[in-house]
Amino acid sequence: MAIPRLRDYTGPAILCYGFRPFFLLGAAYAGLSILFWIPAYMGHIETFSAFAPVDWHIHEMLFGYLTAIITGFLLTAIPNWTGRLPVLGLPLLVLIVIWIAGRFAVFFSASIGWQVAAVIDAAFLAAVAVAAAREIIAGKNWRNLKVLIPVAILLIANICFHIESHAAGLSDISRRLGMAAAIVLIMIIGGRIIPSFTRNWLVRENPGRLPIPFNRFDGAAIAISAVALASWCFLPDHAGTAAALSLAALFQALRLARWAGDRTFSDPLVLILHIAYAFVPIGLALLSLSIFIPETVPLAAAYHALGGGAIGAMTLSVMTRATLGHTGRDLKADTSTCIIYVAVVLGALTRIIAAFLPAETTLLHVAATSWSGAFLYYALYYGGMLVRPRLKARQPNPSPS
Repeated sequence: MAIPRLRDYTGPAILCYGFRPFFLLGAAYAGLSILFWIPAYMGHIETFSAFAPVDWHIHEMLFGYLTAIITGFLLTAIPNWTGRLPVLGLPLLVLIVIWIAGRFAVFFSASIGWQVAAVIDAAFLAAVAVAAAREIIAGKNWRNLKVLIPVAILLIANICFHIESHAAGLSDISRRLGMAAAIVLIMIIGGRIIPSFTRNWLVRENPGRLPIPFNRFDGAAIAISAVALASWCFLPDHAGTAAALSLAALFQALRLARWAGDRTFSDPLVLILHIAYAFVPIGLALLSLSIFIPETVPLAAAYHALGGGAIGAMTLSVMTRATLGHTGRDLKADTSTCIIYVAVVLGALTRIIAAFLPAETTLLHVAATSWSGAFLYYALYYGGMLVRPRLKARQPNPSPS
């Protein structure tokens, strides 16, 4: 999509569009958080958080790194949806400061108090939701208001996470609610961009069978999955929940098959979108099996298929594509970009396998190194594009005289 005309802006390039700071910060934080988490998980270091260590890890993946990427995406997509000018400069800087403050508040919440940390942390998603709603409403782009529903649920889940962790000592419902909201958001956004980008590429590069446009089947798949995930949030051990999750996994697998991903193997930039989305039905199926046969399929495998796989791979696939396109570069995946894709998928798959083999700590280290390496490599390789001005349009070569 074309980037709307910017206001007269002379400040740092990184503050001229939402994807620039939030993709960079989110990627760096995702990678560094996992590198910190592994020794914390092994008991070698401690956080200063009021959260239990595992809750700190889950919280910062769902409400730290992920919310930064979601914000970068929304602040970049909404101007295209509405035709309005993007949030930039000082207002964007304020959002960045609130996000950073939230990360410090959560990490040092044992010292400043869980209530203060909760207020500071929740302020970010609240500000993002208000800013996004304002732009969508002002642009009268009513159909995209539904994107804010999962964002609002994420905000509620974040607040509940703080309350539940303080009251019960460990999060339970709130961690599931946050995961469910993130996966539904992937279903909504992924269902829009994956078939669209695939269609555009196939029409240009590989004519033939095209993705089936959004229709009632897609709506039914999202609705069934949302109901199944809602049931999982509040009835995580019920047989009915397991059956609903199995049905959701089937519908999401069929949905993915309708998008002609098997015809995109020659373009990693498109193929990775399909691979990332494949973790959604895989994760839903593992969730179902973890209820039906918990002694065989650990819940951790399902969590990491959805978190490390669906969320991790989908965010990086969107981040790389958006960074290339919105900084004026060709939509081509070079060797470094392919390394990022392989690393995040390898990390997710290895972490799923490690859940089945808890005694094999080597797998855990391989998964963490690969997954965090993908995000840190993105921050290093794409960081220069994010902090520098957009490339000017290439001029055609002059005709020979």
